[in-house]
Amino acid sequence: MDVIKPIVAVIGRQNVGKSTLLNRMAGKRLAIVEDLPGTTRDRIFANVSWPGTEFTIVDTGGLEPKPQSTMAQAVKEQVEVAIDEADVIIFLVDVKDGVMPTDLEIADMLRQVIKPVILVANKADNARLETQAVEFYELGLGETVAISAYHNRGTAELLDRIVPLLPTPSLAEVEPERMKVAIVGRPNVGKSMLLNTLLGGQRAIVDEAPGTTRDAIDTLLDFDGQSVLIIDTAGIRRRGRLGVGIERYSVIRALRAIDRADIALLVLDATELVTAQDMHIAGYIQQASKGIVLVVNKWDLVVGKSTTEYNRHIRSQLKFMAYAPVLYISAKFGQGVNKIMPQVSQIYQERLKRLSTAVVNNVVQQAVAAHNLPRIGGKQLKILYATQAEVNPPTFVFFVNDTKLIHFSYQRYLENKLRQSFGFIGTPFRLVFKTRGEQ
Repeated sequence: MDVIKPIVAVIGRQNVGKSTLLNRMAGKRLAIVEDLPGTTRDRIFANVSWPGTEFTIVDTGGLEPKPQSTMAQAVKEQVEVAIDEADVIIFLVDVKDGVMPTDLEIADMLRQVIKPVILVANKADNARLETQAVEFYELGLGETVAISAYHNRGTAELLDRIVPLLPTPSLAEVEPERMKVAIVGRPNVGKSMLLNTLLGGQRAIVDEAPGTTRDAIDTLLDFDGQSVLIIDTAGIRRRGRLGVGIERYSVIRALRAIDRADIALLVLDATELVTAQDMHIAGYIQQASKGIVLVVNKWDLVVGKSTTEYNRHIRSQLKFMAYAPVLYISAKFGQGVNKIMPQVSQIYQERLKRLSTAVVNNVVQQAVAAHNLPRIGGKQLKILYATQAEVNPPTFVFFVNDTKLIHFSYQRYLENKLRQSFGFIGTPFRLVFKTRGEQ
C-alpha cells in the first residue's frame, strides 16, 4: 500500500520569504528566490524529512485577500484550496515590516480554519528583530515563532513545532491486487478525452478550456478480465501561466495520484512537446519509482514528420528515462489508443517480475568483471552479493564492503546491465547499497 504524506502549506502575502523557507526546509534550492514581490506564482512542492517524519511542504503564491487583478484572484483561490487541502498551515509574516493590513485580513481567514496554524515571523536575522515578533500577537493566532529562513535561524525549532501537529501518514485505500494507472500531464493535452476513449464512453467532461477537470477521478476498467483502476487528474499547469487558482492548485492532487498509481500515462501534446513542465512531471514519476508510458497525443495534427524524428527529440529531452515506451495516438479519433492498455499490462508484469538471487548475482559478477570498480585512495569497492528484495517497484539490494565507494555513474552502469539482461521495460527500479552486516 502506498503512503500518502501529510501536507504543510506555507501561506502569506507577497515577498515575506515563503520560497526561501521552503528551500531551507527542503535542504536544497527548489524555488525561485528574488527580492521582487510576486516572483512565485505557482506553488513548489518538496518532500521534507525530519527525524522520524516525512511530509510534503507546499509553497504558495503571495496572498491578497481582496485581489485587484486576475493574477491576485488566482493566487487567492489557490491559497484557499491550499488551506482546504493542507494538514498544517504556516502563516508567514515579515518581522521587519510589522503587522500589515493584508496580514490582518489573512489572519481573519485563518481564525475560521479548524486545523493547526503556526504563525511564523520571518527575517528575524538577529536578537533585536526576534523581540519585535511579539507585536504579531494582535493577529489572534497565538504565539509567534521567530525565524530567519535565509540565515537558518529557528528553522529547526519550527520543524520541531510542525511534526507533533501532523496526522499519521495514511495508506492509500486501494486494493493491492488491482492495477492502478494515473493519467497525468499539463492542462489541455487531452487527458479526459483519452480517458473517455479508453472507456468507450463519455465518463469525464471534455472541454477545449484548459483545466476542466478539477479533481482526480477514479474509474474502473476491465481489461482482458483484469480490473484496472484508472485515475484521471487535473492538468499540471506550467509555471508562470495564468489560470483559475483552483485549477492551478489541483497539481497537488495529480502528484498524489502518481503516488497512488503503479503506472503513469504521461500525456504529451504532439504540437508542442517536450516542455520543461513535461520533464518536471516525468522526473516526479521517476522519483516516485512508478512505471511510465509516454503518450504523444494529437498525432492527427502533425503533418510531414515521422515518429523516428519525434522519438529522437523525446529521447534527447528525457535521457533519464530511456526505458519509457513511446506511443503516438489521437484520443479524438481513437488512433493508436488500443495499444495503450496492452503496453500498460506489460509494464505491470515487468514491475511484478521476481528474479532469483543466483540469477541476479550471475549478471552482477559479469558486470563487475567487465568494468573497473570504483576506488577512493587505496580502497576499492567490493560487491559481495546482490539480491532482489521487492517487486512493484523492482528493488535490488547490493551488499558491499563500503557504501561510500558507490558512485552515481557506477550505479547507472549496474542498472544498465540489469536492464540488458532482464528487461524491465517501462519501469524504474531501485538500487539499495548496504555495508556488509547491515540489515
